[in-house]
Amino acid sequence: MPLALRRPTVFSLVACTLLAVSCGGTGSTATSSSSCPNGGTVRFGVEPFDDAAQMQPVYTQLATLLGQQLGCTVQVDITTNYTAEVEAMRAGKLEVGEFGPLGYVFAHKIANAQPVATFADKTGKPLTYFATIVTTPNTGIKRIEDVAGHTFAYSDPASTSGHLFPAYALKKAGIDPDNGIKATYAGTHSASFLAIKNHKVDAGEMNSDTIASTTAQGQYQASDYVTLWKSDPIPQDPITVRGDLSSDFKARFTSALLGLDLTVIQDPKGVIIGPKMVVQTNAPYQQIADLANTLGIDVNHIG
Repeated sequence: MPLALRRPTVFSLVACTLLAVSCGGTGSTATSSSSCPNGGTVRFGVEPFDDAAQMQPVYTQLATLLGQQLGCTVQVDITTNYTAEVEAMRAGKLEVGEFGPLGYVFAHKIANAQPVATFADKTGKPLTYFATIVTTPNTGIKRIEDVAGHTFAYSDPASTSGHLFPAYALKKAGIDPDNGIKATYAGTHSASFLAIKNHKVDAGEMNSDTIASTTAQGQYQASDYVTLWKSDPIPQDPITVRGDLSSDFKARFTSALLGLDLTVIQDPKGVIIGPKMVVQTNAPYQQIADLANTLGIDVNHIG
């Protein structure tokens, strides 16, 4: 079944604009820009799992912290969609990137993205999240099987929790995830949440990171929703580096990530998850690749 391609807070940065992150400072380190790729600027792509206006100032702070550790300018790009980030790394326009798990599977196969770290809790255990399919009480939908024929919000075709897992759940329930529902792609998890909340669709995806962030914003109340299905734990987004870069830079970049204290980032809306990062490998994402294969998604091609 062909599925179209499509995830979890400032120092004083008043001089930074939201979209031009050249202020990702180099810091006062002994590292020279010659040991940084791309002439001293590390281009850091992030998939648009939330509204870009909320993500940009948070990731600007993250870029500043990284730049101070690396002695490089770190420039953040919140890409227009998940596919665009994979294509940017494949074209050599990104040195590093945070991908959702499914986006990473594509990036690993076709853009040589290599995982180095992921978000963790205080004990150093990698964090996970989960996907759900929800509805609202007024729809009359009681079971996942009842979703057939109804309007349904996915987030993005290349989203793990926003498409891959819900599509698999629908298929297991005997519903064609493309044609057995009236599907729409909202673009982000937050947009999918709003479509459900505002009754623009009868049902849709909602992941645990979105639930946490919208709860923090005072937008989510559990009693307003009916959970029809919940996934097993999913590994959080990997932070990756392009495989053709030097081993020295990869090691320094990994060390910089692992040394970050994410609690100093001002993040009132809960964009960033976890207080720290830990080393990550490819192994936890094999289950994502296997599920994509089960659904007939060719991870050697995107778009």
